[in-house]
Amino acid sequence: MQADYILRGQVLSFTDTPFEGDSPEAAAELHEAVAIGGGKVLELGTWEGLRKAHPAAELVDHGDRLILAGFVDAHVHFPQTAIIASWGKRLIDWLNSYTFPEEMRFGDRSYADEIAGRYLDLTRANGTTTMCSYCTIHPESVDAFFTAAQARGQRVVAGKTCMDRNAPDGLRDTAQSAHDDSAALIGRWHGVDRLSYAITPRFSPTSTPEQLEAMGALWADHPDCLMQTHLSEQTDEIAWVKSLFPEARDYLDTYEQFGLLGARGLYGHAIHLEDRERARLHEVGAALVHCPTSNTFIGSGLFDMAGLMAEGQRIGLATDTGGGSSFSMLRTMAAAYEVGQLRGTPLHAAQLLWLATQGSARALHMGDQIGNIAPGMEADLVVLDLASTPAIAQRNAGAKDLWEAVFATIMMGDDRAVAEVWINGARG
Repeated sequence: MQADYILRGQVLSFTDTPFEGDSPEAAAELHEAVAIGGGKVLELGTWEGLRKAHPAAELVDHGDRLILAGFVDAHVHFPQTAIIASWGKRLIDWLNSYTFPEEMRFGDRSYADEIAGRYLDLTRANGTTTMCSYCTIHPESVDAFFTAAQARGQRVVAGKTCMDRNAPDGLRDTAQSAHDDSAALIGRWHGVDRLSYAITPRFSPTSTPEQLEAMGALWADHPDCLMQTHLSEQTDEIAWVKSLFPEARDYLDTYEQFGLLGARGLYGHAIHLEDRERARLHEVGAALVHCPTSNTFIGSGLFDMAGLMAEGQRIGLATDTGGGSSFSMLRTMAAAYEVGQLRGTPLHAAQLLWLATQGSARALHMGDQIGNIAPGMEADLVVLDLASTPAIAQRNAGAKDLWEAVFATIMMGDDRAVAEVWINGARG
């Protein structure tokens, strides 16, 4: 196939995971240019070589900018866009004070459309091309999000949040309606274009055993769907779960006993895990999603990245909008580094970039489609200016290698560092 475009820059491709071996840098390689066509990455190589091989392609010269896979955000709440960075609450109070009142508004399709478009525009400006989002209990919120993503050609995952207790009037469904609404949405959206559905019980405190059982049955009927929920985010939340499920062995068991533990499960936060939980999550190949800006902003705790990676856990990275305090995966990577420092296990720039791209894509079981630049992968790309501000530029000028330069942008960068975004082979 002839390429539509050839992009020149420092093209970063991962050939392995940087969490294995002695040298994280060895997991990545740099190329001079990438050819894309038909929405896919066609070829990596030299600028001159690709120009000769694809003479009709449009040339896009980014000089020494870094070209890598678009960021993949594995856990977000798009309905919380308008309340991001709300002050001073712990999880349960934060939900009651900010989240639930805002989510009440999403029964209005026009408002849901407005926020869905706003969220996707804000995240695209920050280099994020794929995310896995919670919606609200309203089917309209799912329709709004998928419609907006479809119009932008994005690969996204989302699902109707299900809650039938411990939530305000107007934000509760039932076990039956949650099952039936979710099943209808799966039929309408799952597998259409680049859209995928995630069965979405918010977390066990807001679902009765009957609803969790219904969600487990739905997942059994649709095993190709993902399932997303929250797990062990805060210690007081865990105590609440134990009071609601006194027969459960631990928090994870409140999902496991209802068929909500599996390889295609996504468990957000997972900070305060017990040994049995860690063993079972690894055994089934489930994904844990690290949300560092949220965990520090709401005071949840410090995720054990090094320990969980050493166990062979599947781990993704996420902003957790709007408990997380930024739409930026650069800021999220910086927070992951800081959390690692506090645990005595700082992350290398290669590890941070891998988590924000290939790691999160693997968590979503999409690692063969997105999250890397390699032939046959979908052409979702972000181009980073490694000298986007005077402060970053002066640090970049003194960097001894690419990884020092990239690290400065991770720690100090924002949307000004995002020079260009490509979604499905087209400029975003």
